[in-house]
Amino acid sequence: MSWLSAENVVAVGTAVIGVVASAVMVWYERRVPRRKTVGYRVQMDNPIGDDVRSGRANVRLGLFDEAPGMSDATLVLLRIENDGSQSIAGDDYTSHERHGLTAVFTDRTIRGVSVTQPPGTDHLMDHFTPAAGLGYDDGTLRIPRVPLNRGEHFKLLVLLSGGDVGCPIRIVGGIRDGEVRPNRSTTPDDQPPLFSRAARLITVLLTVCVVTLALIVVLRDDTPPPIGCERGTLTVTGSTAFEPVMRELAEKYQHDCLGSAITVDAHGSTAGVRELDTAGKASKKGSPALVALSDGPKPGDLPRLRENRIAVSVFTLVVNNAVPVKNLSLTDVRRLYRGEIRNWKQLGGPDRPVLLVSRDANSGTRQVFQRRVLGRGEIANSSLDCVHKDDATAPLVRCELDSTDQVLNTVARLPGAIGYSELNDATGHKGLHRISLDGHTASVEDLERGTSDYPYREIEYAYTYGQPPADSLASSFLSYISRGSGQDVIRTHGHLPCGTPVGLRICGAGPGARSGAR
Repeated sequence: MSWLSAENVVAVGTAVIGVVASAVMVWYERRVPRRKTVGYRVQMDNPIGDDVRSGRANVRLGLFDEAPGMSDATLVLLRIENDGSQSIAGDDYTSHERHGLTAVFTDRTIRGVSVTQPPGTDHLMDHFTPAAGLGYDDGTLRIPRVPLNRGEHFKLLVLLSGGDVGCPIRIVGGIRDGEVRPNRSTTPDDQPPLFSRAARLITVLLTVCVVTLALIVVLRDDTPPPIGCERGTLTVTGSTAFEPVMRELAEKYQHDCLGSAITVDAHGSTAGVRELDTAGKASKKGSPALVALSDGPKPGDLPRLRENRIAVSVFTLVVNNAVPVKNLSLTDVRRLYRGEIRNWKQLGGPDRPVLLVSRDANSGTRQVFQRRVLGRGEIANSSLDCVHKDDATAPLVRCELDSTDQVLNTVARLPGAIGYSELNDATGHKGLHRISLDGHTASVEDLERGTSDYPYREIEYAYTYGQPPADSLASSFLSYISRGSGQDVIRTHGHLPCGTPVGLRICGAGPGARSGAR
């Protein structure tokens, strides 16, 4: 299913984790029983005597100054509260005495105790009686079994003498299924937390989930894969002029469609289509995994090959830079390749012999040149090294090479040499320049605008043996070539895709006739 991609799985999984984590935290906070906890803290421990053993002097007035035995007196405010999530009943205290808790003031003697409680908790005061265990001896204060609802608290203001401020204060006692522990005092200068610990944890989890989803959306590649990706292997053969295009298309398809392996093995248009015909006849499984590219239509004796018109390719004549000729008429080109013009001075150029650098008989570039420019075949081959005649009776040097690159490199190396090439390969090649024909420059842009009658051009065909299955790699790859990113690659290499409106017109096929047996 198309939605079941890695990105979508991660995105949905992250969202589910975030929602579940939040729900679990809320449920845990509200439903799961936790330990009962009595927390206590000292909110004030202040000297009220004039004894400076505590390190802090004090000024007294009134009774503080007149009452006997107050020279080393201190006031302690002790807060005791229910810190847990459950209420604490009187029988939750584990002490064997009447009282529930014991406060111990080290090195000090208790002189008096006052109990305070916040508004709305008057019911607590009924528990602070001697009968309930409230009392003190020396430095020990007995605290009754006070029931506390969740969040309730009370305070004990204790007057002491005989010790320094800061002497240890602790509360001793036990709670069934719980504990008694000191907690942190919140002073007026402290900033109370805005959210509870559970709320903060939920916020962090949701933030992580949202950030993760945002990163997935931002970083993932939203370019849709080509329609109908298929796995398997495929070989592309044929035209060497179109080979750079096919190599890039193969790489992009394999990147977009994992599990596919496409090999480009170009060795000439004619050789490619005949190899396809032979493989098709020998195949016992119908159409073989082979596509043949051809510069122009296939020979007429291969009826089983099915054509797909891919692009319009533009070719050009190239000449060594030692020959400054920039334009030739079709008549002059035909005389050159019939051997009637043997020296460039006959065309207004330098006194240099003409060297014809051609492609081999399997070349589609050569066949297009013969069909669209010469109107006939080239003269016989007369040289192996493109410099010396092997046949003394030949009118001039003519050699044949296996690839477009070999032709371009040879023309650039030999003064007086002339050859032909696919336009994009020749553009920018050092040591040579292109030649216009009858004043028309080789240009895909001019061709597309309809402002040029440049003759040296041809349709690029992709052939299969019969109709490959719709779910085959061959069929999928041909569809990829004729759509979106495939057409962009074709344009980048200087060809005009047949799938564009102008390309359809030039290719001579309507939308319903782009593929068919020939």
